Parts: sequence; C-alpha cells; structure tokens
Amino acid sequence: MSPTPLSDTDSLAALAARLASAPYVALDTEFLRERTYRPQLCLLQLASPGEACCVDPLADLSLQPLTAVLGSGAPKILHAARQDLEVLWPLFGAVAPVFDTQVAAALCGMPAQIGYSELVRRVLGAELNKAETRTDWSKRPLSDAQLRYAIDDVIHLGGLRDALSEELEKLGRTAWLDEELHDLAREDRLFVDPEKAVERLRWSAELDADRARLAQRLAAWRERRAAEKDRPRTWILDDAGLRALVLRAPRNAAELAGLEELPPGFREHSGPTILELIAAADLPAQLPPLAQRMRPDAEAQAHLKHLAGIVQKKAAELGLASELLATRRDLESIARGEDTAEVLRGWRRDAVGAELLAAA
Repeated sequence: MSPTPLSDTDSLAALAARLASAPYVALDTEFLRERTYRPQLCLLQLASPGEACCVDPLADLSLQPLTAVLGSGAPKILHAARQDLEVLWPLFGAVAPVFDTQVAAALCGMPAQIGYSELVRRVLGAELNKAETRTDWSKRPLSDAQLRYAIDDVIHLGGLRDALSEELEKLGRTAWLDEELHDLAREDRLFVDPEKAVERLRWSAELDADRARLAQRLAAWRERRAAEKDRPRTWILDDAGLRALVLRAPRNAAELAGLEELPPGFREHSGPTILELIAAADLPAQLPPLAQRMRPDAEAQAHLKHLAGIVQKKAAELGLASELLATRRDLESIARGEDTAEVLRGWRRDAVGAELLAAA
C-alpha cells in the first residue's frame, strides 16, 4: 500500500485489470470546487482486498482503463457518495453498483450524516488521522502524509460494508438499503436541472406568480451561464443580486443601474441579456407590492406538529433519526394534500407514510 500515486496509463491499466476480478472496489475522491462550477478531480483513491493506492488524475495519463471497472461488476463502496459520483460522472459516466456506508449506517440507527472517521471509530474501533482535512489537493507534489491520509479514506470501507450489511440483515432492512441505493447514481439526482434551479432559492416560495416566473427564467440563465463558463453560480450572479432583479424587475438600463446589489461589471457584461429575459417574462407594466409574510396559521402549525410527532414516535420505535423518515418539507407537502413527498414512497410509506396520510 505505497503512498506513491499512479501517474502513467500502463500502471493504471494493470490496476484496472486486477480490480476487474476483485470482490469489491472501495473508492474515494479528493477534489476542488471553490473556483469552478464543476468539481475538479485532484486525486482518486481505490482499494480492494490486499491493495490500496492513489491515482493522480492531474498527471499525464488516461483514466479510460478504469471506465469498465467503475461502471459495472463488483460493488463500489463509498462514504457519502453523492459528491464523489458527481465528480466522477463527467469522466466515467455512472458508477455502479454503489454501496454507500453513510446511507447504510443511517439505516442501522446512526446519525443520518455521520462522518467517515466517526463511523470507522464506532464500527471498527480505529482512530483516523484528521490532520490533512484542509489540504489543497490540486498542489503538487503531495506529501507522504497527505497520501497516507487519502488512502485511509478507502482501506476501511470494505470492513464497514461487511459490518453494516450484517447489522442490516439482522434488522431486516437490507431491502431498505437496496431501495435507497437504487437511484443514487442517476444523472438527474446528481446535477441541477437549470429549469428547476429556482427551487434552490428559499425565498422563491414568497413570490407572486409573475415574479416566480421571472425567478425561474433568471435562475435557469444563471445556472446555464455558470456551467458554460465553469464558474461558481454565485460568481455569475450572487443570490442577493438575483433577488433584487426578481423583486424590482428593471425594464431598462437606468433601472438596472439603480440596483446596488449588482456589481458594475455584471451590469456592463450581462445587463442587456438580463433585460431581454425580463422582457420575455411578459410581466405586467406594474408589479404588485409583495404580499406581507403571513403569520403562521395556528391550526396549520398544530397540524404540522402533530404530523412531526408521529414521525418522531415512529423514528424512536425504529431507532432511526427522524429526518431519515421525513423532512419538514415532506410534512408540509402532506398537510397540503399533495402526494409527492418521499415519505409516501417505498419502505418509508410502510414505516410511517401511510400513518401520516391517515392523519393528514
């Protein structure tokens, strides 16, 4: 288990050939995303029984030999897999099948977002070195300490998978895990659909219909622009600027210039496009004042509290974190008579969803 990373295609091809017959492939990534829209893969860690190594994707090599190994065959074991899968998709497509130790641990009754080091400590009794958590993985050369830290992130995954699988079998929840993992690597679960980017804006629920239509168009433009330029979406337009555009809907350059939330460079380079988007939203000449935020309805709040109580009681019976069963958004959806909540699907419906529907 040498810390020296693989940095040539021939060595990587030999590794891929060995992994092709392995019973599992443990997997982790180190990446940066502070300056880009898409996370930038900086290091890839792989392990199988008796072998663990790092691959340097920034070296002059082709990662293609790993495509078949990561896309089919033996389980790929990861912890908190979503971000890793997002990083790997542009390079390899879907990584599958996946076993996520964080998801499995949550179904065993541990905290829903339990970290890898804490999980290793609880399940395997091993203490991991956390000294390199703030490493800039894009810098070269990487030290032996950094590389050993990176390898630690994969060498325990096989043991975790075995222990958690055994516990889930005892609890009769193996099918629950299969259901949770089934769609984990789906492209539409990993990436933001520009047309739905507005749903990420918490304040969008407060908007009238006209402003909501404008918010959808502007959020979609920002998402596409960020992807095109490969820059963080807030570098294109931060949320304060986006909100100001939506609330005040400037119709000309003078009104646009009056928005202090927008930097001059944005008005100069993107102002004409923004005005075109506002015009295309077909807004009325005069937008109505924003409705005052209503005080919470006491009866509705009491109903939500009742639904939350049902979830908490069932979570305690099952030994699960309540947020694993249902979120507040789920409960609000059920209270409105909608049937789109995740808790009304699959094992969650059997565990508590049907009871929530009956109480709605």
